[in-house]
Amino acid sequence: MSSIHEDISHGRANVGEINLHYVELGDSEEDETSRPLVILLHGFPQYWYAWRFQLKPLADAGYHVVAPDLRGYNRSDRPESVEAYRMEHHLADLRGLVNHFDSDSVTVVGHDWGGAFVWEAAVRQPDLFDRQVVLNFPHPGPYKRDLLTWGQLKRSWYVGFFLLPRLPEAVLKRDNYAFVDQLFRDDPVNPDRFSKTDIRRYKRALSQPGALTAAVNYYRALIPQYSRRLFVESVPFVGTGLPRTTSTIETPTMVIWGEQDSTVVPSMAAGLEEWIPDVEVHRLENASHWVQEDCPDTVNTQLLEFLQHH
Repeated sequence: MSSIHEDISHGRANVGEINLHYVELGDSEEDETSRPLVILLHGFPQYWYAWRFQLKPLADAGYHVVAPDLRGYNRSDRPESVEAYRMEHHLADLRGLVNHFDSDSVTVVGHDWGGAFVWEAAVRQPDLFDRQVVLNFPHPGPYKRDLLTWGQLKRSWYVGFFLLPRLPEAVLKRDNYAFVDQLFRDDPVNPDRFSKTDIRRYKRALSQPGALTAAVNYYRALIPQYSRRLFVESVPFVGTGLPRTTSTIETPTMVIWGEQDSTVVPSMAAGLEEWIPDVEVHRLENASHWVQEDCPDTVNTQLLEFLQHH
């Protein structure tokens, strides 16, 4: 991985309320035409480094690849309030990032929380992307359908815990952030993909002042908002008269799903054609929630085939 770290560039984008740190690869002033932009969005509890296996293959294939640290993570700005992590702020960040690069073609790839933002943007901001890819985060339709099944309830226990004040941070900090070791050594199907250096990097990013609270604030802000939207109000996150999250998505979409996900049941990736006419789903039997790190070669092949044929 050292060659990737030597080649990437670091930058900061003013997206309105805050500045986002990002890394990029494949953007050159020597190019006669601008390369198609691919934005990679990470989830909990990672940062841009979650895409370390994808950056160079995508850049080598002719794409301008940008992987930001989402708000609150690593070197991006870290608002303190829980409300600053509500969905409308993440969508504004995403539009600001797209505007920052001013590309004629934009593909977004989201994993975990990054995937949640892709789904919502596809309905709320359908003009933003030409193509989209989601890894191991359910579309709201299957989410609503399968959330209350016993299999999913067993997997979702930690969500309620994360909604508590202060206690989650105290528990997650124990034994030098031992939960990170558990996530990336015990959960993956291919734990050798996570070196000691990788785990140190994730711990170092989370141990920055306020970073762990920011990461947990995603749950505190988004889970009540998401649940209220789907199960109580059936109205948009903000404003009125906007389309529901379960509206039809016209953007060409690919879903990559690690079947050994310990947080989401496999059925969450089923039946997507009801909401997305142009969708292809790839299920990887030997991959966990951390699918792009468990099976990077397979994921990279699927990403490139999708990008080149849509």
